[in-house]
Amino acid sequence: MIKTAEFVSPKHPDKICDFIADSILDAYLAVDPRARVAIEVMGGHNLVTINGEVTAAGVAPDMQRVVRDIVGEEFVVLTNIARQSPEIAQGVDTGGAGDQGIMKGYACAETPELLPLEYVLARRLCQAIFGVYPFDGKTQVTVEDGVVTCVVASFQNTKSADLLAIVQAVIPGAGEYIINRAGEWTQGGFDADTGLSGRKLIVDNYGPEVAIGGGSFSGKDYTKVDRSGAYMARKIAVDLLGARVGAREVVVKLAYAIGKAEPVMASAVVDGVEEVVSGYDLSPAGIRGALRLADVRYAETCMWGHFGRGFLWDR
Repeated sequence: MIKTAEFVSPKHPDKICDFIADSILDAYLAVDPRARVAIEVMGGHNLVTINGEVTAAGVAPDMQRVVRDIVGEEFVVLTNIARQSPEIAQGVDTGGAGDQGIMKGYACAETPELLPLEYVLARRLCQAIFGVYPFDGKTQVTVEDGVVTCVVASFQNTKSADLLAIVQAVIPGAGEYIINRAGEWTQGGFDADTGLSGRKLIVDNYGPEVAIGGGSFSGKDYTKVDRSGAYMARKIAVDLLGARVGAREVVVKLAYAIGKAEPVMASAVVDGVEEVVSGYDLSPAGIRGALRLADVRYAETCMWGHFGRGFLWDR
């Protein structure tokens, strides 16, 4: 099979927006660990817009300061924050999910990270380049039957020859290397393009070969099962892969109804055979406790993918 995955650096406009959203979430949770937060961020060209719903006790954090500490003082920051709808809150107050939706979890035996090889290689390469050139950039890796056939890299403020040297050191022996194909470039990030939180969902998850539920993560507290349910689904997939001798691939499927604590679907497919998931508290509160989400700094989860990085849901 031929498979391809891409990755983007933390200075990509969409990832900057994710980081802003999760930094605001962290700021609210520092004031009120039970805060309900659902924030969307759009940014670019010296403007950042923050819209969403927050219900929290205590003094609200200075969102202007949070944003400018990330992007700089020259940005105009527009905020429009409302309280969570009381009709949503009445379902969440009793322990129910903050929304309906489907969450997918995945684990495979292909790599030590329990993730697809093409995804791991694209991320590893992006991290290596970013360590030298901490700017906007993208990587992409194509694998055919476990052999790398093509590597693509485009990074801001790099000389193509130097970038090629890094790429070949990280992934030697590829069939083809495509480096800064549109030319060397110096304008990136918010200076070149707008970004939006929750837009790099495949990068956030497992790469394009693995189906996802569709909900975004960043800017959402644990009651939004788009995030917490996806983390728990990954945990279950990792557990099942480790418990089944010789297992190669696990896909976990959860689905929730708004205001209902327990999922309406909880199943796993282990090497093509479906079974019911049992033995886990899959309520939002149960997930929060099992994964110790009260201790998570969410801004640390959003920059290099949410899985395969040693978080509690990865082990």
